[in-house]
Amino acid sequence: MASDKETFARIIREDREAHANETWQGTFLEYLERIRDDPTIPKLAHARIYDVVVRAGSEDIHETNDVGAKRIYKDEPLKVFNFFRDEFFGIEKTIAQIVRYFHSAALKGEESRQVLYLMGPVGSGKSSLVEKLQRGLEESEPFYAIGGSSMSEEPLQLIPRHLRKEFEKMLGVHIEGDVSPVTRHRLQHDFGGRYEDFPVELRHFSKRNRVGIGVVPPVDPNNQDTSVLIGSEDISKLDQYSEGDPRVLDLNGALNVGNRGIVEFIEVFKNETEYLHAMITATQEKVIPAPGRHGMVHVDVVIIAHSNEAEWQKFKADHTNEAILDRIVVVRVPYNLRLSEEVKIYQKIIRYSDFRAHVAPHTLEVASMFAILSRLEATPKCDLMTKLKLYNGEEVVEKGRTKKIDVRELRDEAKREGMSGISTRFIMKALDNALSDNVDGNCINPINVREALITMVKEADLADDVRKHYLELLQDVLHKEYLEILEKEITKAFVYSYQEQAESLFHNYLDHAEAYVNKTRVKDLNTKEELQPDEGFLKSIEEQIAIIGSAADGFRQEVIAYLWSSSRRGERISYRSYEPLKEAIEKKLMTSVRDMSRIITKARTRDEEQTQKYGAMVSNLLDHGYCESCVDVVMKYAANNLWKD
Repeated sequence: MASDKETFARIIREDREAHANETWQGTFLEYLERIRDDPTIPKLAHARIYDVVVRAGSEDIHETNDVGAKRIYKDEPLKVFNFFRDEFFGIEKTIAQIVRYFHSAALKGEESRQVLYLMGPVGSGKSSLVEKLQRGLEESEPFYAIGGSSMSEEPLQLIPRHLRKEFEKMLGVHIEGDVSPVTRHRLQHDFGGRYEDFPVELRHFSKRNRVGIGVVPPVDPNNQDTSVLIGSEDISKLDQYSEGDPRVLDLNGALNVGNRGIVEFIEVFKNETEYLHAMITATQEKVIPAPGRHGMVHVDVVIIAHSNEAEWQKFKADHTNEAILDRIVVVRVPYNLRLSEEVKIYQKIIRYSDFRAHVAPHTLEVASMFAILSRLEATPKCDLMTKLKLYNGEEVVEKGRTKKIDVRELRDEAKREGMSGISTRFIMKALDNALSDNVDGNCINPINVREALITMVKEADLADDVRKHYLELLQDVLHKEYLEILEKEITKAFVYSYQEQAESLFHNYLDHAEAYVNKTRVKDLNTKEELQPDEGFLKSIEEQIAIIGSAADGFRQEVIAYLWSSSRRGERISYRSYEPLKEAIEKKLMTSVRDMSRIITKARTRDEEQTQKYGAMVSNLLDHGYCESCVDVVMKYAANNLWKD
């Protein structure tokens, strides 16, 4: 206990000492000396946030280890920003647009005088993106502000306008804006105009303390009180001071406290149009009206608004809103459409929650498939499951050939894709429901999660055609896809050293195919005898993916050419290297064990050999991430649905 107490005390002491260096108080004259030594100290809000984002680093998406992303984006230039990387998945383009906005605004382009508006469906991550930027500010270095100012004003605004050019030249900075009426009154009456003696202090951005971060929730349309934005007059002080005295001002509105940082407008278009004019004036003119008769107040603030698409369309349809529309930069925040990234979303949510149940292999994958399938638009070029795989950067094989469909064309013809469908919250509720139905096993698996999703869709308030579509996805499309996944799982568990056998088949095929194409012989590794290429063996592999007759010659040539090219580039060659051949080998292995697997899986009474093989299969499944509870469920499901007579 004593050691724990000492540890706690040490942590607290070290934290206090670390933050001691982040506090400073001095005069304006001393602040000028600091700027002379480091002209980067005074930053405008947009530039500060841009620095926070880019300081974490970035890389081109083609330089990452994400093979799927490389296939999807091909020659499209796209950066992945480390600031967002571990929390946001599958919306790289959206994030790139947001960073581009801040870059342009940091350079004082037109975007610096426009509202950043995030528009997307519920649960797509709009609020989370804003919260991430707010946290980034809170974790950034402290900033200098006028001491005692509720608006954390930039101290350089104390410099009279007639001296600013000279100071700008000396310090290498740009000065804009003026102090608030409250600070001006203090300067004149408390310091006799001696701004060089005015106090300056270091402050930390804080959402909770309302320093540099303001939040505007939707306001009751019947009570649009602008004091939420611009503060108010303190009635209790009117007994002491006249109505025109700045000391009666209470500058505690969201646009006041958000000065130097961010103001977030939640569900922005639920407010009346008149209420939005203060927001537009703040970003376009960089001023807001002071409460009462106190003129205008300068603000340096990033305004980020967000709402769903329906509210945006309604607002945009009103031609009287054109002036506001012209001052908004719209960034769409759609649902993620990549399977691998959707799985990461649920892994992240589970990791940061109290969810402690066992999650069987492929559970999150199956749930993610449903979420993404619900967001995709139909196309005559392929079915939805194929489209899902293409969007995930996978190679889809059909009749021994990789499907040649341009992903960019698929995206271009479905502009609204990802703006509707099942949300991540819906999926998480299904995971919770599946667990509540299996409290004893404390496990969720693809089977009970799919059942939970079916129940939820039936009970949800959906249009009849949408409900029918979702149920078809769950009961037909996903059912078939999971059976294919399950068959591979059981085959891998059943076949001892699955990987080695697959590699052995692969290299045997290459030896015989190369000899066939080059019209040479194959040397037997054991007897050293030179033999004719075994066409029977080659055909037994190729027929698994419907390569028959004259098509076999072309396929063998393609395999050898592809793998020779890969080898020349120094890439490691394995049975997974060429997608059509990989699929053929996996199907060959499944075919070779199908009958025995069916007997072992379905038999109620097993002989000694079958009992041993069944035990080995279960043991392998346990080694591959299954628990005893989900092994039992999965094996019963396989017995009832796989390899029917």
